[in-house]
Amino acid sequence: MKKPAITVVGSLNMDLVTLTDRFPEQGETVLGKEFFTVPGGKGANQAVAASRLGAEVKLVGRIGNDPFGEVLKETMEKNGVFLTDVKPVTDVASGVATIILSESDNRIIVTPGANNFVTKEYVESYKEVILSSDMVLLQMEIPLATIIYVVELCHANNVPVILNPAPAQKLDEGIWHKVTYLTPNETEKEVLFGNNLNQALREKLIITEGKRGATYFKSDKSYRIKGFPVQPVDTTGAGDTFNGALAVAFAEGQDLKKAVTFANAAAAISVLKRGAQGGMPNRPELDHFLNEREIL
Repeated sequence: MKKPAITVVGSLNMDLVTLTDRFPEQGETVLGKEFFTVPGGKGANQAVAASRLGAEVKLVGRIGNDPFGEVLKETMEKNGVFLTDVKPVTDVASGVATIILSESDNRIIVTPGANNFVTKEYVESYKEVILSSDMVLLQMEIPLATIIYVVELCHANNVPVILNPAPAQKLDEGIWHKVTYLTPNETEKEVLFGNNLNQALREKLIITEGKRGATYFKSDKSYRIKGFPVQPVDTTGAGDTFNGALAVAFAEGQDLKKAVTFANAAAAISVLKRGAQGGMPNRPELDHFLNEREIL
């Protein structure tokens, strides 16, 4: 069977992770238990998740001409992500995410660096790559003008696109309507839309809800697909795993309910190890997980 072709347009970051017993209050200093660096960035994370689940994945993005950039590039290559569309930016640092882990949760600050150079003009040179995709996946750690360009390009050429609106940034309502699916978490949904959703836009939403699963809407009704109970080690990257898996499921032709279940399972497995990409499952692991629960 031909592998689904997925193009991710997005960010690559090095994650700088600190473990601590509790989050500091405003102005407070607390002692960390451990520090480590791991490759991340929403674009890279989602690309790795999709690749491990059997898709042919191309990533359009930028890295800095620095040691972090070299590590990010090597990591993508090891995970089977095609990097012909990732070029270094001279004299600009690679993107970084500063992450605090505590109490089975996380807090994150993203510094875009080279990701700011994923411009409309840069992405336009990869137009044919995008248009040859079964599914395009976007996030919001790159310039908004680029996101708008890709959404409009895909819409005009009937290429399905998933937009993960994180971190939440407002766009003209007309752009939201040109997206095939929107995948905010609960907080992002409230920031972007509140309760001001018409039916057409509502039916594009798949709202991720952590361990509770995800909710989608159809014919004026909401449907929650329950998550899979696990004991999390690190929740960083769970949402990115969900989105990468969702893209694979849709590209394979799975229906909405099955696709969300598939993505929930991938996200549940991903939190069992440290690092955004550390626990992302391969396809045999995910199929086994679902078969054990008699889902497939």
